[in-house]
Amino acid sequence: MEARVVFMGTPDFAVPILESLIHSPYHVVAVYSQPDKPAGRRQRLTPPPVKELAIKHKIPVIQPKTFKSAEVAGELANFKPELIVVAAFGHILPKEVLSLPKFGCLNVHPSLLPQHRGPSPVANTLLCGELLTGVTIMLMDEGLDSGSILAQKKVGISSVDTTGSLTAKLAHVGAELLMEILPKWIGGELEPKPQDESQATYSKLITSKDGEIDWHLPAVELWQRVRAFNPWPSCYTWWQGKRLKIHKATLLNKPAKGEIGKVVALPEPPQVGVVTGEGILGLCQVQLEGKREISIADFVRGQRNFIGSILGLDQG
Repeated sequence: MEARVVFMGTPDFAVPILESLIHSPYHVVAVYSQPDKPAGRRQRLTPPPVKELAIKHKIPVIQPKTFKSAEVAGELANFKPELIVVAAFGHILPKEVLSLPKFGCLNVHPSLLPQHRGPSPVANTLLCGELLTGVTIMLMDEGLDSGSILAQKKVGISSVDTTGSLTAKLAHVGAELLMEILPKWIGGELEPKPQDESQATYSKLITSKDGEIDWHLPAVELWQRVRAFNPWPSCYTWWQGKRLKIHKATLLNKPAKGEIGKVVALPEPPQVGVVTGEGILGLCQVQLEGKREISIADFVRGQRNFIGSILGLDQG
């Protein structure tokens, strides 16, 4: 059964989900996305990935700053949507929007709800050191990711997964799951199941300051942070008054010897580690302020005084 669909989403996570809808029997009549934002060193106004895909397929794109105005809700009603699909949109939808489509508003959320509700579910999953995550498709209500569940699919987390790699995995799983359940939902074959509120956890909004490393923390927690904050905001420390980003690290089963924050040579790969509050964090890929990302081996070859130095000092 065909249905008129309005899609709402903004970042890369939403792209495979919109793509699957575009190539399905459903008719995507409009795409809603966040306004263009400055990006890069030159801060050029850049359209979100979802907008670029919609334009490529000649689908009308609307970029409201808010959904609180009657004008925005009225414009949406003019598209006569029978279903609204939401994926990482970034706006809270008011009651009049939620009640507009015949088949409701479905949200594709990258966690196993009710765990990790809120704005940063993938990063939060990695910060918690979990080995399993997944995608939930829910019927939206006025709460924060609190709607009844239509379907879930579990996804394993590998030791090298970052927020970037895991988000990409979950996006494709979410797109497949949506295509699998839509005919059943529209055909009246699915019964939404309420979430267990007693099991709910919430992720917080991540800021650029969250990336700064406190070497007093255990190595396992810092390793989780390096993965969780890749690609953004990136974990960083300070060396010789300059910001040093740590893009990739590894957890080493070695006792920490020396001053906290001290860079030490290691007998096995990755050859360089940092003493933490508990254990040693191995450094793999780094990027000094104003330079490109390189392997730790290349960095040490060019910076002979790095081994033995103390990180986190000279913040300037």
